[in-house]
Amino acid sequence: MSNHAVLEVIALDAEDAVAAQAGGADRLELVTDMAADGLTPSVEVFAEIRAAVDIPLRVMLRVADGFAAGDIAVLVEKARAMRAAGAEEFVLGFLDQDGHVDLVAVERLVAELNGCPWTFHRAIDRAADRDILRKHLADLPGLDTYLTAGSARGVDAGMETLLAEAARSDVPGYEPRIMVGGGLRLDHLPPLRAAGIEAFHIGGAARPGGWSEPVDEAAVREWREALDG
Repeated sequence: MSNHAVLEVIALDAEDAVAAQAGGADRLELVTDMAADGLTPSVEVFAEIRAAVDIPLRVMLRVADGFAAGDIAVLVEKARAMRAAGAEEFVLGFLDQDGHVDLVAVERLVAELNGCPWTFHRAIDRAADRDILRKHLADLPGLDTYLTAGSARGVDAGMETLLAEAARSDVPGYEPRIMVGGGLRLDHLPPLRAAGIEAFHIGGAARPGGWSEPVDEAAVREWREALDG
């Protein structure tokens, strides 16, 4: 296990981004509209955040609430616009009506990313079969992270799954890094770190005042210090 765990923080704007970096975030996930659990931000917001901080940015590619892809043409256009603006890392993930990975949508979008690193987000926690999903995605270029709580109900319910998947990192489909997020609390960190998990994602935990308030630098620093302790 490395000494430094990756801390990713959700940022909605440049103010969030600056506070998150100052608090010790290693990477930001850029979204808008948290009422819909995070959609693709505007190119203008991406550019403002990119100018404000120098840590890596992962841009959400999602145009509607839920885990269906929706209009693939719109997703592709957003991916192209973000690439043209300088985005180099992304977050995406789509399921079909039966809870299986929507390979048509994922492969179409990944083709636009041209090898850029990307995260398959918490759609995995809603999948009919997590193992099959991982195997279907195993050979796609750029996939280096799964953002997961181990369960749609959050880390409390998903801890057993997270620990089991961490133990399978040498199995095909399980090589991408596990980034734990979704109801994550500080008291979850010791067993997750002991299992070799080295990446963590926070959103609401970085905003003690709620989503109507900006990222709090001190809240992020508390997580940084807990991970470094």
